[in-house]
Amino acid sequence: MLKNIDVIKENTEKTPKWLHFGAGNLFRAYMGKIQNDLLEKGYEDTGIIVAESFDTEIIDKVYTPYNNVTILTTLDKSGEFKNEVIESIVKSIKATDENLSVLEEIVKNSSLQMISFTITEKGYNLAGIESPKHVMNLIAHLLYKRYKNGKFPISLVSMDNCSGNGDKVKEAVLTIAKIWNSAGVVENDFIAYLEDETKVAYPISMIDKITPRPSEVVKNQLENLGYSDMEIVVTGRNSYVAPFVNAEIPEYFIVEDKFPNGRPAFEHTGIFLTDRETVEKTERMKVTTCLNPLHTTLAIFGCILNCKSIYEAASDEDLNRIIKNVGYNEGLKVVENPGIIDPKAFIDEVINERFLNPFIPDQPERIATDTSQKMGIRFGETIKAYRDSDTLDVKDLKYIPLVIAGWFRYLLGVDDCGELRSISSDPMLDMLTKELVGIKFGEKESYSKGQLKNLMKNKEIFGVDLEEVGLSDLVEMYFIEMLSGKNAVRNLLKNS
Repeated sequence: MLKNIDVIKENTEKTPKWLHFGAGNLFRAYMGKIQNDLLEKGYEDTGIIVAESFDTEIIDKVYTPYNNVTILTTLDKSGEFKNEVIESIVKSIKATDENLSVLEEIVKNSSLQMISFTITEKGYNLAGIESPKHVMNLIAHLLYKRYKNGKFPISLVSMDNCSGNGDKVKEAVLTIAKIWNSAGVVENDFIAYLEDETKVAYPISMIDKITPRPSEVVKNQLENLGYSDMEIVVTGRNSYVAPFVNAEIPEYFIVEDKFPNGRPAFEHTGIFLTDRETVEKTERMKVTTCLNPLHTTLAIFGCILNCKSIYEAASDEDLNRIIKNVGYNEGLKVVENPGIIDPKAFIDEVINERFLNPFIPDQPERIATDTSQKMGIRFGETIKAYRDSDTLDVKDLKYIPLVIAGWFRYLLGVDDCGELRSISSDPMLDMLTKELVGIKFGEKESYSKGQLKNLMKNKEIFGVDLEEVGLSDLVEMYFIEMLSGKNAVRNLLKNS
């Protein structure tokens, strides 16, 4: 417990330094803990103010009733649970019209060092920016208030799990500001302010920490310890939240050190402060080779084999062998070592510690969401690296083509026993399933030779033309084999 919480709250009201948008579980489990640690050690004297624009019910259900205090339960795979009280989030605000003036006063304050975000990649999507309620519209408005109040410097820090996240913030804010400028609403000098990184900086970052939905196991454990009112809530927008958050132990935050108005003492927390090139290398290491491709592999085959959790999928002997081959044998050959994290050690931890933690209740169905948007990054980049290499041959890839074939098989909506099963949401699902029309479980002959050609040539999905690089025949062969009947997927995995 923080001994001087009243002083911290008073300091934060007078001289706010950190405003965050996105009141979800990752923010509370990671950023909340970071600032809590800094406050406990005396490196900081202000807390975090959090604003929620998408699902304001979160504020009503798990912030306000508990005075913004959160219980963080860290889950070790051995079964040891560590509980901590997080008090660093000292104020929570619903980012609605009624609270606009409150947010304006915070952002106008010269003391504010950064506005950070965990709003998912969709939060930076410019579709719908004509709506004044779009979060990027709100940010541009608040920055204009800061500009008018003294052109004070600030850093906008995306902590979302997407490539070039800081660049996405910059593009969104500038696009909106330039529309306003063309309409005569804001001055040319405001655009210059936003483009001057000695005034407004947009560092890129890589974040990695699994914070799944709150677990009933953790809820029961906390109640047995005497904590009351630990109920898990599902909001109207389908957010799963509780007065506690549960998370794995490993955590990584690598951020470009661009903070023109200062920053929290992140160097005392295990955060990597570095240059843009190192952040980019670390992000590519994680997303294209060492974690995300393995996660997607487990999700695809875990769904087909009806695994109830990522832990169960990773514990499966056949699937564990497949992800090791995707990671160690195919991915590591093209990864560029970022220097601050060893890629092999990272995969070791992912496979042996993180995926094999039975207390992280993550489901294959969740990871399988939007797979069409992930294939090009998680597998296409490795295929490109092999294609462009002087020493590697793209036709030596065996396991990545197996995963791609597995994804096509998953899209049939039939498990390995021939029973119908759900397919996770995907923006390209209608188009994908139309290409598979007529293909039937247990009937190899229902597949027309070349039927997958249009999909495999789709660079929008895979980043490359699979036929052009010479992998389409292998993918097709794997796919046909998976159609042969009950346990066909299992048998192919076992023999691969």
